[in-house]
Amino acid sequence: MAKPAEEITAQTEADKATYYEQPVSERMRTFMRLEFLYQQLLYNREHKSDWATRATISSLLEIMAILSRGDVRSEVHKELDQQLKVLQRFQSQPGVDTRRLDSLVRNLIDSRAELSSVGTSFLQPLKDSDFLNAIKNRSAIPGGTCEFDLPEYSHWLRQSFARRSEDMEVWISAIRPLCDAVTEVLWLIRQNAQPADKLAINGMYQHSMQKDAHCRLLRVCLLQDSSLYPEISGSQHRFTVRFLEWSTLESRAVQTGHDVPFQLSIC
Repeated sequence: MAKPAEEITAQTEADKATYYEQPVSERMRTFMRLEFLYQQLLYNREHKSDWATRATISSLLEIMAILSRGDVRSEVHKELDQQLKVLQRFQSQPGVDTRRLDSLVRNLIDSRAELSSVGTSFLQPLKDSDFLNAIKNRSAIPGGTCEFDLPEYSHWLRQSFARRSEDMEVWISAIRPLCDAVTEVLWLIRQNAQPADKLAINGMYQHSMQKDAHCRLLRVCLLQDSSLYPEISGSQHRFTVRFLEWSTLESRAVQTGHDVPFQLSIC
């Protein structure tokens, strides 16, 4: 079936855009770091080389480090509940795509149930792994995971991809419910925000939040071929966006003196 012209145009415009994001709460900072590492893990997980497997294990260990600090599982659970309440309020409103809304609600309910089922000790099997602990301890040393430092690791990396995949699947399955839930929550947060056209005078834009605003994430959209990039700083109450001109690695980026049109989403 041919795609509508409007949809093709929208996709073409989206392909030309580059998004820059800035979390403004500690919860969002943690979630976005987890999303970043989880995307790396899933990407490298599909590649057969031992270097890709090393990168997968490295991402896994970094995810474990984040999840070992504080009760991240509880934070994800709270966010799932909050998003679920928001979506359920729409169910009684007219003009809503009930099929799509019901699908989103079911996904959140399933994610919440799966996250609850893993329990609070879901990381314990990974923490108890002597194999992963050896890699973790040596990773703190530059080059510490090379062959003569960790011969068992090198031997495992020489096993068939099927064997390595089997072991990695066991480890990844422990963190998958939480990481998938984080990915879904961040997708909803981004989708719920409406982008607004803004203009940075002489490369600078400042914004003060309303008292009842509930901002967790800022998104700045520029054309993909732009020579500028934004530097975003601030908090949930006030933030500043400065657009910097980048030329080469040898010269320091400076704030542009031109007015910059851009799109801003306050999520």
